[in-house]
Amino acid sequence: MDKQNIIYLDRNENKYGPSPACLKELINFETVELSDYSRDFMRGIKSCLSEKLAAKYGVGEKNVILGYGGEDLLKQAVHCYIHKGDKIMIPSYSWWYYKKIADEVEGIKVEYPIKEGKDTFYYDIDGMCKVYQTSKPKLVLISSPNNPTGNRLEIAQLRQVLEIMKDTVVVLDEAYSLFFNGDNTHLKDLINKFPNLLIIRTFSKYHALAGLRIGFALIGENHVRFSLFSARYLGFNSISERVAIAALNSEEYYREVSKKMATDMEMFYNEFNNIPGFKAYRSFANFILVKIPSEIKSDLKNFLTNRGMIIKFMEEDGLNNHIRITIGTRDQNCLLIDLIKTFLKKNNL
Repeated sequence: MDKQNIIYLDRNENKYGPSPACLKELINFETVELSDYSRDFMRGIKSCLSEKLAAKYGVGEKNVILGYGGEDLLKQAVHCYIHKGDKIMIPSYSWWYYKKIADEVEGIKVEYPIKEGKDTFYYDIDGMCKVYQTSKPKLVLISSPNNPTGNRLEIAQLRQVLEIMKDTVVVLDEAYSLFFNGDNTHLKDLINKFPNLLIIRTFSKYHALAGLRIGFALIGENHVRFSLFSARYLGFNSISERVAIAALNSEEYYREVSKKMATDMEMFYNEFNNIPGFKAYRSFANFILVKIPSEIKSDLKNFLTNRGMIIKFMEEDGLNNHIRITIGTRDQNCLLIDLIKTFLKKNNL
């Protein structure tokens, strides 16, 4: 198999790629900017990107922290606030990385419920709050939209949860939030009202810049400790910053990409729910979770892999008969559907 022709729809990258403005920024990058440290500190700011983000979201520049992707900021937050024996709340179905970083600091993981509904998963708000009040964690991780289930908290639900958890550090992972919600007006209000809140976003998913590894956090006023913990006194990656700013200035391009993804998300949802034994769940991210018959899991995986199509076959408790599919380009998505139908027909299913 030619590795160059393998299609990876397993890690939730944006297969449409970054905006042309991002590529132009790379081409025109000045050599001297590779040789010199940033001088942004002389203007009393951390970086030109944190300054841009602060203006975009209407918060102080001191309330913006940059990191090596959202992954890095999640690790930083847990390592900053959690020590051996401290409790950390995480969703029952969540990105495996949450548990890994909790284990790194020997934290005690306490899971709160995400439940399966008729056509989507959902946060059990009452159960979530009950777990919080019973366990009294030092930090709470909330993912909205959540990976791998694709569900999200509505703003009213989020406010309800944050009000109950206002005395605890809450890390809100919004890596996928822009795909189906371009409204950012809630961020400023949440940061101002809940000083223990830390909201993490990334340029990896929506902006298709996973290879640059750049993310950011908006932090409430009580995160002085985290701000010091995250300080990078020699500045950040100048190339990443410039390209990220170009991405922020390319809203029309990314909105068009999102529309294409939304159309194909609906196509996936309808196609899979018309296949006997399959069940697709509605998602607010750039991936869709699909339950498949357990008896075809191994053979389907081998069939797709041998044809250069890589999707995520889940192995988590409660989700071990599921596949998670990144929304790729139209051609990639249609090819995947055709391959799965070919497999089923070949096996008289």
